[in-house]
Amino acid sequence: MTVRYDLTDHVATVTLNRPDAMNSFNQAMLDDFAAIWRTVKTDDDARVVVLRAEGDQAFCTGVDVKEGIDRHPNVWSQTDPGEHLSPKLNQVWKPLVCAVHGMAAGGAFYWLNEADIVICSADATFFDPHVSYGMTAALEPIGLARRIPLGEALRIALLGLDERLSAARALQIGLVSEVVPRDQLWHRADEIARIIAAKPPAAIQGTVRAIWESLDTSRTQALRTGLSYTQLGNPIGKADIDRSAVPRQRWHLR
Repeated sequence: MTVRYDLTDHVATVTLNRPDAMNSFNQAMLDDFAAIWRTVKTDDDARVVVLRAEGDQAFCTGVDVKEGIDRHPNVWSQTDPGEHLSPKLNQVWKPLVCAVHGMAAGGAFYWLNEADIVICSADATFFDPHVSYGMTAALEPIGLARRIPLGEALRIALLGLDERLSAARALQIGLVSEVVPRDQLWHRADEIARIIAAKPPAAIQGTVRAIWESLDTSRTQALRTGLSYTQLGNPIGKADIDRSAVPRQRWHLR
């Protein structure tokens, strides 16, 4: 398997497991992720996903340039790898927490662009090498421009291999929400996921879906759709609270 999948206490932990190839994705990994998102989508025991990576050097460096991926010979029948890798394109509305260390490059943004929370270790660097290899940088920076200021997305796309975004700068521009020591990265991601998983899943998934779908519509339509999601999800979520009667945790200052 190119990835490891573990489900414990409602947290699905997905670990990229091609460290010798900088956790780049090949066709096997695309197929594995398509299966993972199908599982996460339909398994109500999985409430939150943590994505992390093995190895010391990289979270992911995009497509495996040595092995490549399967491409249909008809250019008009070819598909974007994001159709396999991206949770929202697979209509998975369970939160994704990404724990990034080392290099996160190119196709790694398929996950980062659709993550709900991204944290990283101090050694993390972010870059998109496409233009340095004579390739148009389009899919990844288009998604990235929805997360960070347009000028920052363009800078990453246009400078290619000649500049890497540091963890500190990623925090400044909102690409990540937290920077932690490397030896605490996996623990912190799991901690965040467990806090979310303890909340009523109907409320969490409705929140994720309402916010992400609002990006594709006008403000008025987004508000109308959001209202319908509260009407659908609130009775279920409140019933979960009433059944569990779990005392609220103390809030944390960030």
